[in-house]
Amino acid sequence: MVFRFAKVAQGCSLLLVAAAAMASSHREAPFITTSPKVDGTDFYMFRSYEGVAGNGSGGRSDYVTMIANYQPLQAPYGGPNYFQLDPNALYEIHIDNNGDGKEDLTFQFRFNNKLNSVPLPIGSASVPIPLIQAGAVSQVNDPNLNLNETYTVSVVRGDRRKGGAQAVTKDSGATVFEKPVDYIGAKTLGDPAAYEAYAQKHIHSIKIPGCPAGKDIGKVFVGQRQEGFAVNLGTVFDLVNAPAAFLLDPANKDAVGKGGNHVIQKANITSIAIEVPKDCLTAGADPVIGGWTTASMRQARLLNGKPPSGHQTSEKAGGAWVQVSRLGQPLVNELVIGLPDKDKFNASKPQDDAQFLSYVTNPSLPALLGIALAGNASAVAPTNLPRTDLATVFLTGIAGVNKPASVAPSEMLRLNTAIAPVMFADQNRLGVAGEVLRVGGPANLAQAKDLAGFPNGRRPKDDVVDIALVAMLGGLCVINGDGNALGLNGVPGVPSLTSACKPASVPLGAQSANIHDGVDQATVPFLARFPYLNTPNSGSASY
Repeated sequence: MVFRFAKVAQGCSLLLVAAAAMASSHREAPFITTSPKVDGTDFYMFRSYEGVAGNGSGGRSDYVTMIANYQPLQAPYGGPNYFQLDPNALYEIHIDNNGDGKEDLTFQFRFNNKLNSVPLPIGSASVPIPLIQAGAVSQVNDPNLNLNETYTVSVVRGDRRKGGAQAVTKDSGATVFEKPVDYIGAKTLGDPAAYEAYAQKHIHSIKIPGCPAGKDIGKVFVGQRQEGFAVNLGTVFDLVNAPAAFLLDPANKDAVGKGGNHVIQKANITSIAIEVPKDCLTAGADPVIGGWTTASMRQARLLNGKPPSGHQTSEKAGGAWVQVSRLGQPLVNELVIGLPDKDKFNASKPQDDAQFLSYVTNPSLPALLGIALAGNASAVAPTNLPRTDLATVFLTGIAGVNKPASVAPSEMLRLNTAIAPVMFADQNRLGVAGEVLRVGGPANLAQAKDLAGFPNGRRPKDDVVDIALVAMLGGLCVINGDGNALGLNGVPGVPSLTSACKPASVPLGAQSANIHDGVDQATVPFLARFPYLNTPNSGSASY
């Protein structure tokens, strides 16, 4: 059983490229490029590792952190209005705790941006200022802020639209939470340490209704953070514009001048982060939960050609909520779903994912990589069609790692909450698979320190791009072997899908385990505490 778990875990990490070459979901679909405020970029879900000891206990280890990032590629100097979230949108984090592909808990976030109309006396007139700050800012609801950003949080049990919503509250019982202003620059908000101290004042302790007694206290934070996703973005989308030798040689990882470029670390994103006791999220004896984030907009809007004074008054939104963004596993829509169905995927629910099955079982990305790297669509593409290896990771989770006891095939990020977290310094950037390789294979699994990484959930440090690339190019089938050791010749619950997932079906063979995008996720700076993503880049820094 131990041997099977280790091999499954190793394969699983490889497999995930299926979703990651996919990486992070920036501007992944035609419609969402027109509405960046509701563009989900990354979703993280992991056992909290703040303050944990070497044995995975203590600190916040009994909690699960979920982070949903929105508004991609924010230029830190993007004033004067910066990057408020949309008060006419609904941002949600969903949890499936019984494996049926439907939400059982939903955390809903709504935003309000209040214009204070701070004036200055100019001669005999009192004139509102043109900026969102009138001076230095250092405290919650600072009087120098011309725009106050706040939000509410509700928890819905059952169907997200039909279930009853209950307000999540502060310890005081208040239902309104404050959001820090974006990092305008050093003169307004001080150096990075000063800004982080200001941002931490906006980490709120919360009480979550409906959770078991003693398991209903958590944390929430919404605010700007440094982009934490590492990907060689320009090179990857320019037909993988790097030599094949660079992509296949691990020694070249993060090598300046050879194709590696952390350019998006110079950008910021907006994070919605919530930490919840794990026993509040699970149901019954099954410790595995699935999660995904969505954003919805009102079905209709009217634009006023003569808007009144105020903030964001040109638009009047109304009608039913319409989902326009969806993100579970990283980069699924970006690199797996075909261009004609990207908007359709963003509007869909996990329970309906059978409609996208062919994109997973017959993926086009390996063929595109073959064309880009070797001028031949079959050069690196595995031949075990339908790709039961990818379908298992993508739709059901891996047995012994993150598969629910009962599961309806559906795409989401799955986390086994029974696996202990690992302190940041000991985390393996290649997740479960990397840890198995580190200890020398499945036979040495007892020596493993870290089984809490991707694809068992996702932590900020997990290098999902490299993991996903390995999986997409057949690394799981190499591990599966001729004897179907991981059970990847079929898909749990889908008897009609079978394939010969074995080493002979992988053109790259064992070399498939070495492919990478040229940047190293482990070099990205993060916090070792909630909300984990790093202090945002300052708008007044030199770029």
